[in-house]
Amino acid sequence: MQLSRFLQLKTPYSRQRVRVLLAQGRVRVGGEIITDAHREIDRFIRVELDNKLLQEAQSRYLMLHKPAGIVSATVHSEHKTVIELLPQSLRQGLHLAGRLDLKTSGLMLLTNDGNWSRRVTQPESKVAKVYRVTTRDPVSDEAQGVFQKGIYFRYENITTRPAQLERIDDYNSRLAIHEGRYHQVKRMFGYFDNEVTALHRESIGALTLDPDLRPGEFRFLTAAEIALF
Repeated sequence: MQLSRFLQLKTPYSRQRVRVLLAQGRVRVGGEIITDAHREIDRFIRVELDNKLLQEAQSRYLMLHKPAGIVSATVHSEHKTVIELLPQSLRQGLHLAGRLDLKTSGLMLLTNDGNWSRRVTQPESKVAKVYRVTTRDPVSDEAQGVFQKGIYFRYENITTRPAQLERIDDYNSRLAIHEGRYHQVKRMFGYFDNEVTALHRESIGALTLDPDLRPGEFRFLTAAEIALF
């Protein structure tokens, strides 16, 4: 939102009066005097008029170790949600920056910053999500090449983006994908008629799940971690 429009909404002043206030240097944004009426601001920056606080919204960024059996939602009629793993005081306004299936565990990100979460989740961002995958049967020798080429999903009429498979042993692999189609990892292994019996997300981009976090635990991201996206 432009600063002039914000001031009109937050004060009783007209558009013309707002421009005068700006020209007089009476408005501070993030502690800095701003005179540009067209300055774009978001809801996470401090805005003052004559030293009176008009906005100070606190952005929050959390890393959560999601256990299997917890649903990725803010509310659900049948299952406990990831939001319910947080203290009541932190829940207001938070949303999920990406989801995990009910039976999938691992790294989840929660925030109240919509612009940040879009950078994490939009396919155009090409952020890699890395999963530890356990399968019912040994992984096919062909899987690495097929995943790299992409698999056609008839239901969506799309071909998956190139994915990188690292075989740890016959039944355990590490898979990096760059999108989040419905049950994508399970469907990719299903191409070889191989069932995924356990799935755990280890990282999103350069952000790795904190090994000190036990299932169900969370912590706030550091400034350096937030800046990764």
